[in-house]
Amino acid sequence: MQVKQEKFGEVDSNTVSSFTITNDSGAELTCINYGCIITEMIVSDMQGNFENVVLGYDTLEEYLNDTTYLGAIIGRVGGRIKGAQFKLDGQSHTLAKNEGNNHLHGGIKGFNRVIWDAEVFEQENEAGVQFKYLSSDGEEGYPGNVAIKVTYTLNNENELVLTYDAVSDKKTPFVMTNHSYFNLSGNLKRDILNHTLKLKSDRFLELDQEFIPTGTMLDVRNTPFDFTGERTIKSGTVSNHSQNVLVGEGYDHPFLLSSNHDEEIILKDPESGRSLIVETDEVGVVVYSGNSIGDKGYIRDVPARKHLGICLETQGLPDAIHHPTFPSTIIDKEQKYSSVTKYKFGVVR
Repeated sequence: MQVKQEKFGEVDSNTVSSFTITNDSGAELTCINYGCIITEMIVSDMQGNFENVVLGYDTLEEYLNDTTYLGAIIGRVGGRIKGAQFKLDGQSHTLAKNEGNNHLHGGIKGFNRVIWDAEVFEQENEAGVQFKYLSSDGEEGYPGNVAIKVTYTLNNENELVLTYDAVSDKKTPFVMTNHSYFNLSGNLKRDILNHTLKLKSDRFLELDQEFIPTGTMLDVRNTPFDFTGERTIKSGTVSNHSQNVLVGEGYDHPFLLSSNHDEEIILKDPESGRSLIVETDEVGVVVYSGNSIGDKGYIRDVPARKHLGICLETQGLPDAIHHPTFPSTIIDKEQKYSSVTKYKFGVVR
């Protein structure tokens, strides 16, 4: 196991570094300390071909101009907060508005737009990078100074483990996630419409016209949202279900997980034979089928287009601050926040 560090670019005279972690079987993770962005994940298909399975760019300038959060860490709160405001213990807090009247993925300068301190580590069977950032009191409107650690670990079992740790000096909402877009075809040879997904989830959240949860939890049975058995992503993009149509033909919905660290999320590409098993501490996962990836520009020489990648955002439920019936996403003063999500890459023989 080894980690190679290189200069990736500069932002305001600050160096941005890339880190490439290689395991003994040849799998590679590359990430940068701008936004803790995962730029590449290279794994084998069933023929032994090693190819990239995430969407990303080759230059820092492209990431600076990106509006789709490719591969980035999201915070302080993943998803949308209605009206870009909330009350906490009777006090009103106004957040940055960056999607109409609402607050999305931490605001104008969320965790995806900052340079993190980084430290590499190498061990016999695993290696990785630990990123650190202090989110100051009032940043994007949130209360409290929050000290955050994000650790990316690649091991010899072809598992990528993301560990999130944080502590705040004031009570604050806090929902971290990673916004990687997966495409198991390898090097974006195809879109993700024929990928299959299986979820241990029997409920998903209904969205309003602004893609914000209404508070209603819907049963997945007899709908295109039933992933309790394998279902193609395409089945939701061609569906006339009002929730599929609403988000641009596909999925952009939070699912409540009924199990944790129990192979609760399984993505497969039948043609390449690649599989991805995701296990997490989190209560939910936002399944986003890349409906709003624009058709302008390129992603590593491949024309950008909708459904080119799928996000599996393990996290607390969006806009939970406005829904008392949702699991709480508030961390108390000096309360230690910790969450782990594991991505296991393999092949189906």
